[in-house]
Amino acid sequence: MIPWLPAGSDFPPPEHALDDPNGLLAAGNDLTPDTLVRAYRLGVFPWYDASQPILWWSPNPRCVFRPGDFHISRRLGRHLRGADLSFHGDRDFAGVLDQCAAPRDEDGGTWITAEMRAAYLRLHGLGYAHCLTVDQDGALAGGIYGVQLGGVFFGESMFSTRTDGSKSVLAMLWALAPRLGIQLLDAQVESPHLMRLGAYLMPRADFQRELDRLIPDPSPRPWPKGPFRWREL
Repeated sequence: MIPWLPAGSDFPPPEHALDDPNGLLAAGNDLTPDTLVRAYRLGVFPWYDASQPILWWSPNPRCVFRPGDFHISRRLGRHLRGADLSFHGDRDFAGVLDQCAAPRDEDGGTWITAEMRAAYLRLHGLGYAHCLTVDQDGALAGGIYGVQLGGVFFGESMFSTRTDGSKSVLAMLWALAPRLGIQLLDAQVESPHLMRLGAYLMPRADFQRELDRLIPDPSPRPWPKGPFRWREL
């Protein structure tokens, strides 16, 4: 059983999360900015659909990237150098949310409910949530959004409308990582796609220690707007 949390409650220790389903920690609480910032600082994130209460997760192990780990294949490298790509920070955050929420499978479902959308828009307005997008030949080709606390970027979702759109955005995110102060990217749960790009699995205890080390101060920080071009870095 998992605990039910009244609004504004503290979270139980992440190590209390269930093994099956992996990482389910609690239900309830709310999606106010204060609650979300406290959750992310603990390595806890919300994930649920419209038919469920708010569910909070802390998977073990955790899928993560470090800046030097991202694998740029020869094909992706040629695309980054040769295509007409322009990257932008924090441009049309609401539009990025909507692209990420678009149904991608036969059931037409999405975990980015209206409640979640409003919550991340509030975080963006406060400077905690950010997005990076790429245009190809002047049209939107891909993007990512997430939450940054200290030196950690908690990636929430990506999308592509053109081939290699999301891969290009991840590559640029790591190219900009020193400027953004990012030392670790949380990708939450492993997938073959992420592992091929250089992600690896970190035990929850090690992940918690990294959060303590990399988030001495959770204050929001601005992102540069760009545009950025790969061949100009």
